[in-house]
Amino acid sequence: MRRVLVLNQDYSPISVCSAERAFLLLYLQKAELVHDDPETKLRSIDAEHPMPSVIRLQKYIFIPFKSVILTRQNVFKRDRQRCQYCGKSKDLTIDHVMPKSRGGKSTWTNLVAACKKCNSLKGDKTPEEAQMPLAAKPFKPSYIMFVRNFSGFTSEEWLKYLGVN
Repeated sequence: MRRVLVLNQDYSPISVCSAERAFLLLYLQKAELVHDDPETKLRSIDAEHPMPSVIRLQKYIFIPFKSVILTRQNVFKRDRQRCQYCGKSKDLTIDHVMPKSRGGKSTWTNLVAACKKCNSLKGDKTPEEAQMPLAAKPFKPSYIMFVRNFSGFTSEEWLKYLGVN
């Protein structure tokens, strides 16, 4: 599925949507085309339209604070679909670095992707106690980082809006 970066009226990134949704926003004149993919076109029975890559909303949307929602899938994306103990990408589950039974909370900094085998081996221990070091320290990704690194396809046109030069 082709992805399109959606910018607020002030050119700040606010989301990523499908090309179909972006085209609908353009068609309804709720957004304007900022960048298109010159090699790809959207075709209907009797017309050809540019394939959107970046669109900008016509009206400013007030968003007080944009953060990444803590979900299993977002933890898997942050950890690049890899067990943080052995590096495998099959049978992934969520592991609490500090076990829940010992006061560990379900937070970005305490959850990691782990395969079922490693999660079972670690059990009710910390990674140090189980002698299973983490590949990377868990962290809470910023919204911009999440869009840039984990939302799927990003085109070169996106980079200047996502804080990458």
